Amino acid sequence: MIRFALFLPIALFVVLSVVLLLGLDSDPTDLPSALVGESFPAFRLEALDPEEGFIDEQHLMGEVALVNVWATWCYACRIEHAKLNQLAENGVKIIGLNYKDNRADAFDWLALRGNPYAFSIFDLRGSLGIDLGVYGAPETFLIDAQGHIRYRRVGVIDDRVWDNEFADLYATLKAEAL
Repeated sequence: MIRFALFLPIALFVVLSVVLLLGLDSDPTDLPSALVGESFPAFRLEALDPEEGFIDEQHLMGEVALVNVWATWCYACRIEHAKLNQLAENGVKIIGLNYKDNRADAFDWLALRGNPYAFSIFDLRGSLGIDLGVYGAPETFLIDAQGHIRYRRVGVIDDRVWDNEFADLYATLKAEAL
């Protein structure tokens, strides 16, 4: 029994080392979503601009689009915003999901940095974010014309990410929607 007790710490160290080494090969931004391939969750929330009324999942149908989770408190959102403006200028429909934010701050932020969004959903309490499995901002979902989530990206979208992860699938979905 004493010999077993002497080798127990070594055995635990070896097992823990193997588990940690296997984790080094994983991509921390690759967070699988159970919703990929599923319909966008049902919701009814106010638009960021209260004059636009309420928005529901039906507003996401009919066109291939990105749904971008953003907030003024999110530093990484500032980094990706220029790319979103560029994509919108090139005809990519982007829907904003303003996540757990202050409405006035969000208006000021968009006025200062430009507004790439066709419209923004105001998710003050984060209820839609919870339904989507959002970890934080930024996160971006690619949805097809039928409102199905086809891809999810956690983190900033820049030129490399757009070219490597979104561009081909976006083009394919656009062609299918015609």
